[in-house]
Amino acid sequence: MSKADIERAERLRAAERGVQSTGVEKWANLVQMFFGQAQRLGDAPFLWRKAGGKWHATSWSEAATRVAGFATALKALGLKPGDRVVLVSENRPEFCLWDLAIMAAGGITVPTYTTNTARDHTHILENSGAIGAIVSTPKLARTLAEAAYQASACRFLIGMEPLKLGQASEQLEIHDMETLVAAHPGDVAAIAAQATMKRTDTACLIYTSGTGGTPRGVKQHHGAILHNVAGCIDIIQADFPPEPKAETFLSFLPTSHAYEHTAGQFLPIGLGGEIYYAESLEKLAANIEETHPSIMVVVPRLFEVLRARMLKTIEKQGGLAPKLLSAAERLGRKRYERGSLSLLDRPLDFLIDRTLRQKVRTRFGGRLKAMVSGGAPLNPEVGFFFDAIGVTILQGYGQTESAPVISCNRPGARIKMHSVGPPLRDVDVMIAEDGEILVAGELVMQGYWNNPAETDRVLTPEGWLATGDIGLIDEDGHIVMTDRKKDIIVNDKGDNVAPQRVEGMLTLQPEIGQAMVYGDRRPYLVGVVVPDPEHMMEWAAKHGVEVASLRQNPEFLRTLQAAVDRVNANLSVIEKVRRIIPADEPFTVENEQMTPSLKIRRHVLKKIYGERLDALYK
Repeated sequence: MSKADIERAERLRAAERGVQSTGVEKWANLVQMFFGQAQRLGDAPFLWRKAGGKWHATSWSEAATRVAGFATALKALGLKPGDRVVLVSENRPEFCLWDLAIMAAGGITVPTYTTNTARDHTHILENSGAIGAIVSTPKLARTLAEAAYQASACRFLIGMEPLKLGQASEQLEIHDMETLVAAHPGDVAAIAAQATMKRTDTACLIYTSGTGGTPRGVKQHHGAILHNVAGCIDIIQADFPPEPKAETFLSFLPTSHAYEHTAGQFLPIGLGGEIYYAESLEKLAANIEETHPSIMVVVPRLFEVLRARMLKTIEKQGGLAPKLLSAAERLGRKRYERGSLSLLDRPLDFLIDRTLRQKVRTRFGGRLKAMVSGGAPLNPEVGFFFDAIGVTILQGYGQTESAPVISCNRPGARIKMHSVGPPLRDVDVMIAEDGEILVAGELVMQGYWNNPAETDRVLTPEGWLATGDIGLIDEDGHIVMTDRKKDIIVNDKGDNVAPQRVEGMLTLQPEIGQAMVYGDRRPYLVGVVVPDPEHMMEWAAKHGVEVASLRQNPEFLRTLQAAVDRVNANLSVIEKVRRIIPADEPFTVENEQMTPSLKIRRHVLKKIYGERLDALYK
């Protein structure tokens, strides 16, 4: 056994002791974990928010007091164990505190995107049977209130900020957070003692789109998220040197997304770390330098944006900088392929480390251990770039249905850019006969809320989760993704979009006969549309032109875009189709662009139109 292997084994043993000492594997529920950490850490900073140009902290003890007060207020409003409460907020300390408070009161949190339309909120409120909703700002409240007034079970709406909605109704009470909590002060010890939920009890419902487009509520239980937290802590403590200071996270992905909800909120709680809430994406770079994060939870799109900016900056600098970057990439590829550098390469690598990489480390705050990429596939070339300039990227894999982390590359082992790493501890992975990845363990959801048919479709009687992804397990135990069994589009931010739903709405327009939307790993959707034959003939006759020329006619193409824009008005931000191209011909069974059951053949259409669709992003 080499010295490196011995050191790794020692870190693994230390990690086991560390996980046991924090109690992650012994907690019965997430609320107990939080109150336990709050009691241990007391006045240490926990949640950070920037206001007036300065960062302000909420300590662990202050957070515990707020959570107890919020939970007491919810109980006073009639919340009973198992009741659902919708939570709509941008990333801020209050999201975390209300999330914990709903669970502390015995309820089930329903985190919901701030980009949701009134229709989206209505579906989630009705489907979950939520008895109330909590919203951060008056702007977000306007859309949510429209749905809450109509929801049959929703009885109250709480604003983190004064909502100024005019008036309540007999069905819907409107409350201001501070006024409500002042009237119902909480007792930390009492609320903590009442948090008796079991690991098998549902902690939250996170809605994710299905193949039919209707969002389904994934039942994540306390044990599933705790299992994820313990597995991630195992990686951090086993593969990174001990950290004298608390681990620091910078939160900027939507906390309503399963990835950020677990890895960006409950993982820091399990570690006893600190969470800084970024001001905005525009200020993210400045926030990174200010907050000195040790771990960041990110999606591939961020890497692509950062890479593009860094390349432009280095190119503008001129002189030695572009040459150092080129050398760094060349040496990085050598190190990746061979495992080490030759003696001749090491002096140049040392120079790069003291110049280019040192500047990069400073730009990333100086403490960054790793950026963990998930939510969507990472382009290996982007991974090679950041590895070359000294930023450790750990690509992982997961689904909302698995709380969500299934696997992750390890920093202490050779990182494989084309893989999503080995499974977390106590996660079983199996490849089915058709190549589908199956997953089992405590991390697997208990099903979809009020949807037994979809539950039975993805959960086997033996408890395996059918992921819908195709892959293999290599000789080192790494999961390698090769294809997707399902048609769900995952954009570059990790959001799921059901293409059939959007396509169905497009083809309801009189100008559009058929459509295929496109946008996997991309920032937004684009599409191919087949103009309706009758619309084409009427338009051609009216304007005195040949039908055959319409696909190149700018005025005619604007009528198609206008139809798309009408549909976009009723779609959420991630579903909107930004640009389109006209199809060369209708999709038919005869040209093999449709199946005999009249479903479009996506792989055929992507082969035909892929280059033209990609060009829409340039």
